[in-house]
Amino acid sequence: MDKFKKTWEIQQNWQLIFPLLGISGLLYSSYKLANALLKEDHLLLIFAVTIILFYIFLKFTLFLFKKLENRWVVDFKWELIRIFIVFAITGTSSLFVGRPIMKLIGITKENLNIAVYWILYIIIGLIFYQIILLCIGWLFGQFKFFWEFEKKMLSRFGLKRFLN
Repeated sequence: MDKFKKTWEIQQNWQLIFPLLGISGLLYSSYKLANALLKEDHLLLIFAVTIILFYIFLKFTLFLFKKLENRWVVDFKWELIRIFIVFAITGTSSLFVGRPIMKLIGITKENLNIAVYWILYIIIGLIFYQIILLCIGWLFGQFKFFWEFEKKMLSRFGLKRFLN
């Protein structure tokens, strides 16, 4: 455990919650994907595919950490896990927020061309993604990181004048 704490620069035990949440999220995602891919009740097969997917996702995530730890300015490595968790929660939340907003506005697949519907869905989802990203980032104590991230993203969209 000391080696793990040293690797992730964890100084206090409460910071272990973020690796635990990250591993739990990867395991849950692996299970849901295995269950969706197999669509069978073979518990042993689903368990085996879950373990394989978990290993692949973990290796990919650790690869991303290595690539991003020098690009993203954080004080400790464990904060990278926290940032990834914020991105995961935000992405999922924007999907859950987008559909009800579209129904509230009156936009459905039935009353619009399917291509127009999906373009609007992406635009609305992207707008709410930005807002949710800042809110969830704030809840996880990473508002400064995500505010800088937002400013960079909005300037790439050509909306830098709205930040002043």
